[in-house]
Amino acid sequence: MKIISMIPARYAASRFPGKLMQDLSGETVILRTYKAAVRTGLFDDVFVVTDSEIIYDEIVKNGGKAIRSISEHDCGSDRIAEAVEHMDVDIVVNVQGDEPFTDRESLEKVIQVFKEDTLKEVDLASLMTKIDDWDEINNPNTVKVITDERNFAMYFSRSPIPYPRDKQTNVSYYKHKGVYAFRKDAIVDFYHLPMRMLEATEKIEAIRYLEYGKKIKMVETDSEGIEIDTPEDLERAKKVWK
Repeated sequence: MKIISMIPARYAASRFPGKLMQDLSGETVILRTYKAAVRTGLFDDVFVVTDSEIIYDEIVKNGGKAIRSISEHDCGSDRIAEAVEHMDVDIVVNVQGDEPFTDRESLEKVIQVFKEDTLKEVDLASLMTKIDDWDEINNPNTVKVITDERNFAMYFSRSPIPYPRDKQTNVSYYKHKGVYAFRKDAIVDFYHLPMRMLEATEKIEAIRYLEYGKKIKMVETDSEGIEIDTPEDLERAKKVWK
């Protein structure tokens, strides 16, 4: 089973433009993330895939591997799919470019799903972490996920799901973390399928897989990490790095 990691990287992030090229204690955020993925030792290869010449040059000049996107893309999955469509690989792990604290344990969990999937019923594996803070549960920037009894994703939303009409029930809420592992066929299918209503409404790419009947196995993790979406996140990351 050939397993590679792809790190989609846009320069023009809407909330924090140029965030991947920001300095994080002596190295850029994207270079830290790339090195963290390589350091896990889990992958046959690691690539940054980007539409930015600046990011491409940053990785290559530091001895890393990078791929320039040919087409314009709306999401990271499309960018990755274009890059891997003609590669000889089995599993593709998407590591977010703004997560320099990516850890081996979490990535190992999503890869293990495919090693145990003898019936090949899983198209994707992804991570979720339990959340208890009501501000975060209600925050539309936090994507929530609900699963069935086998931990297959039923739906993702920016709204609190399930809606707590009865606050006496002992329900748990889970945040979706943007680490995916795909079968190559699943992500190539995604690339060629049009966006449908639910994904367009929520602006959550994982929903496209569900709308077309793909199965997403969710794996719980305690690892929070730090996603660098704002200047404040970057300052917090610098303190943690030190």
